[in-house]
Amino acid sequence: MPQSEGGYVSLPAVNGNGNGGAIYQSTTEPTAPPSVFASVKRAIGQAIKSSPTDSEELLRSERQPVIVGGSRDRDKSGKTLTTKMPSAPTHTAEEAHLLGTMPVDPMDDIELRSVQLQFPNARGSILEACEQRRVPTDKGDVHVAIQGDTAKPAIITYHDLGLNYATSFAGFFNFPVMRGLLENFCVYHVTAPGQEEGAPTLPEDYVYPTMDDLAAQLLFVLSHFGLKSVIGFGVGAGANILARFAHAHPDKVGALCLINCVSTQSGWIEWGYQSFNARFLRTKGMTQGVIDYLMWHHFGRNPEERNHDLVQMYKQHFERGVNPTNLAMLINAYIHRNDLHLARTPPGTPGSETAATTLKMPVINITGSLSPHVDDTVTFNGRLDPTNSSWMKISDCALVLEEQPAKLAEAFRLFLQGEGYAVGTLQKLARKISSVSRSSSTQIELTVQ
Repeated sequence: MPQSEGGYVSLPAVNGNGNGGAIYQSTTEPTAPPSVFASVKRAIGQAIKSSPTDSEELLRSERQPVIVGGSRDRDKSGKTLTTKMPSAPTHTAEEAHLLGTMPVDPMDDIELRSVQLQFPNARGSILEACEQRRVPTDKGDVHVAIQGDTAKPAIITYHDLGLNYATSFAGFFNFPVMRGLLENFCVYHVTAPGQEEGAPTLPEDYVYPTMDDLAAQLLFVLSHFGLKSVIGFGVGAGANILARFAHAHPDKVGALCLINCVSTQSGWIEWGYQSFNARFLRTKGMTQGVIDYLMWHHFGRNPEERNHDLVQMYKQHFERGVNPTNLAMLINAYIHRNDLHLARTPPGTPGSETAATTLKMPVINITGSLSPHVDDTVTFNGRLDPTNSSWMKISDCALVLEEQPAKLAEAFRLFLQGEGYAVGTLQKLARKISSVSRSSSTQIELTVQ
């Protein structure tokens, strides 16, 4: 290429200091006039009499040939591919001396190591805050965890399949709004036999309680702690147990908050799937098929698209924190449940005394829009008295307690407030929450303006 067009010419080697040492090696150099910055830098380098080694390194870095990527670094369209991220440039010793700074190392790649997920029962301090009790019943002992002051109104909770009181309610009851509610209530977390964390395998000759027996065990719990009336809070299978107890003992339950409650007996599809799961749990342990069904039972379809970390956390709990044999017994009891025999009977209907009755206490019936149990909650809602019950479907979630705790906590607070529980304190809490939300929105508006 001609020099007038800015081409490159080969420069011969030059011997320096007369000792035959080659300072400038044969290289390529652009024939265009040097820039002003390069000329000034060379002049300053000669003025401060830098060492030969520094000058040699500086000149070598300036004369470094530029290698243009070959055909292997180009795509089909002829564009050059960038195969490596550029790193921060290093300062030479001479530049560091001129600028009065230390040499800066290039930026290295950062790699995250030993990132581990926490189990659901490790979130919050519910395990440390609860007092653990074993309550004897006619069908064996029941594990109960007490959270709060026992002198205050009682809330009794019951968990779903594959979970226990900690994995089911730890995140929700440690939510800020629920921590404020716990100042006015005492929560009794009931765990089904053999489902608590680290529970030993139940004996082979142990006859697991039926769903009606599990509901009857709550009478022993209320009697043991001297409770006259409670507020029920159940999820899935636990909601069915609390509904059975409330239907059999309406004077013992003041209100019910039920999530994904099923009021009918199991269908053929559910019975078949759960029968296979119970068989696999007894013979092979926690298989991938059982985990997939449990994830569908709690999260519905495609849960990883909504919250990947939460899904992985629950999968690890099912793999490591569940006793397969004990869970098989609970699943077998759940699929052999009978109908709740609830019916919405209008006043004055002939034969209403002998007909099936509905729940007498106020009920809030909640489900998630992505839950596989939406139709079951609709059927359950059709059996309740519309004057003291309400049905709520929360959007963008299936496992409401984990995916939408703020909306569930607000609905539960308003439900309790409507029933006259700790009205003054709950109103103060509501005003505090609304003032915080207004201040945050005002701050955002000021920032935007």
